[in-house]
Amino acid sequence: MDARLLEILVCPSCKGPLDYRKAASELVCKGCKLAFPVRDDIPVMLEEAARKLTAEEL
Repeated sequence: MDARLLEILVCPSCKGPLDYRKAASELVCKGCKLAFPVRDDIPVMLEEAARKLTAEEL
């Protein structure tokens, strides 16, 4: 993921910051407890594509 892109991306739901988890290839919003997939270095910022995080994953 491009570092400059990570600086400007926010959660589409709450507009909060996102954490990039390289191993899982996901952008995580701790506020909404959602993980957005990153496919071929392109973040999929659709709420329908996101998965809910468990308490252990936060």
